[in-house]
Amino acid sequence: MKYTVKLLTFLLSASLTALAVPVRAEPDVTPPPAKALRYAFPIAETGFDPSQLSDIYSRTVTAGIFEALYRYDHLARPVQIKPLVAAALPEMSEDFRSFTIKIQPGIYFADDAAFKGKKRELTAQDFVYSFKRFADPALKSPGWSSLEEADLVGLTALRKQALDGKKPFDYDKEIEGLRALDRYTLQFKTVKPRPRLIETILTGSDLYGALAREVVEHYGDKVGEHPVGTGPFKLGEWRRSSRIVLEKNPDYRERFYDAEASPGDAEGLAMQEKFKGRRIPMLDRVEIAIIEEVQPRWLSFLNGEKDFLERVPAEFISQAMPNGKVAPNLAKKGVQGFRIVGPDVGLTTFNMDDPIVGGMEPAKIALRRAISLAIDVPREINLVRRGQAVQAQSPIVPHTTGYSADYKSETGDYDPARAKALLDLYGYVDADGDGWRDLPDGSPLLLIRNTQPDNASRQLDELWQKNLSAIGIKTQFKTAKWPENLKSARGGKFMIWGVASAASQPDAQSALQRLYGPATGGQNLARFKLAEFDKLYDQMAAMADGPEREALLLKAKRISTAYMPYKQHTHRILTDMAQASVQGYRRPLFWQDWWQYVDIDESKRASQ
Repeated sequence: MKYTVKLLTFLLSASLTALAVPVRAEPDVTPPPAKALRYAFPIAETGFDPSQLSDIYSRTVTAGIFEALYRYDHLARPVQIKPLVAAALPEMSEDFRSFTIKIQPGIYFADDAAFKGKKRELTAQDFVYSFKRFADPALKSPGWSSLEEADLVGLTALRKQALDGKKPFDYDKEIEGLRALDRYTLQFKTVKPRPRLIETILTGSDLYGALAREVVEHYGDKVGEHPVGTGPFKLGEWRRSSRIVLEKNPDYRERFYDAEASPGDAEGLAMQEKFKGRRIPMLDRVEIAIIEEVQPRWLSFLNGEKDFLERVPAEFISQAMPNGKVAPNLAKKGVQGFRIVGPDVGLTTFNMDDPIVGGMEPAKIALRRAISLAIDVPREINLVRRGQAVQAQSPIVPHTTGYSADYKSETGDYDPARAKALLDLYGYVDADGDGWRDLPDGSPLLLIRNTQPDNASRQLDELWQKNLSAIGIKTQFKTAKWPENLKSARGGKFMIWGVASAASQPDAQSALQRLYGPATGGQNLARFKLAEFDKLYDQMAAMADGPEREALLLKAKRISTAYMPYKQHTHRILTDMAQASVQGYRRPLFWQDWWQYVDIDESKRASQ
């Protein structure tokens, strides 16, 4: 009996001792919060089918979804081109007319219903198909002019067959200039030498990334709502003109940060040291809101709701970066500022097919030149743009070949007295005594300028009206959203429109495409047609870089000023800002893809 009691006492004691031993905690398997980059576009997107795009905002999205053969190094200045899905730089013939490119095997498209549950590998044929889509007349691609300029053997003829025969474009017909030699080998052949083909159509994931044929056939004319590429992100959510969410592509291959800064670039070298070897993308999500009004967009950044502000609105530049430096109150919170003169130009476009401002007759040219002379660009820079721009003198933009800060032309003149004299000389006088100038035939002269319903556009409109009233010209404004104005401009259904354009490559020829006749309806919004200029443009396209080509670029600039299909206003000083949490940002010059090269430090979000 005593034994039994002692045994029970022992067992009870052991049991209590066991209960006193701490239980080992299970490891925390809660995933870290998603790293999301949050920012706003000032203008709505138009869609995500690369063949249909010319606006920068849609192209910013497609650049994260699709992948071209080549890319620009994120850090290198001057810019450097590197392979992206290509295995190496092209094998080029000595005459710059044949380009053979190997594609890396083992690259896959993001998973999509179009592939019926199978992994879909990228092949050379995908690029053949994607480039042919720009040539399909049924798609009316604004990017066709660039492909036409590339002069790929047989591509223009293939397009013409469809146009002349009024038949569907034959995607299956092989042409010599655009072929898949085998599963991973692509070959381009051009009619004329194209020394810069790699810049023109082989680099730029926003437009020239590969799109699988199955995706187009699966979604039909809705393919712009279902972009599927091989890139680091995929479209996760889209509410048109309101919200766009990109998510990390879970099928993205192993790719690592390999950007290389130039010697002496302290900022770039520091980023290189910090991120080298990191797997990309580092972000999990990119969340984009469309906020067209400048004050709400600025406040959303100021309040920490947005991590990144692309192009600080001019109205708030003195609060953001007085004298080019981050304001003390923002610097205390770790806000970063980035400032460069952009490779872009703000300009007024005249519709050369319009019966009032268009045409090549001396009186029509005089009207456009008079309008140009009447526009007070220095005042625009000081008041509307708050000093955040420099005067433009030609179509050619900073950071590109042919640009010179010392070049001067009539395009940069503000001279209302000379404008009045030109108008008087060519018969634009007040014939009916109502205080406004009339056309030389005595009928009313009324300018109609397309514009947008935002604050910056309203300020520019007020200045425009004041300047034109000062020389006796009556003006009205037609207000619509930017995508609608773009559609009108492409169709030639406008008189005058103010727009900005950014370079997509380091060569100036892309900017001059705005005056190239065959690019009408695409980049040539002015619908300018001059055989002399087209011949000059074609000649430049076939020439290697050097003094002879520089001389032709100068001649092109002078032709632009003489006929004035565009009035170039400014090259903007671009100021971007990022919260302390954003790591690794550097403004791209000629490309749109940069999300994969930045990171979010969640520990620094608390200070926002």
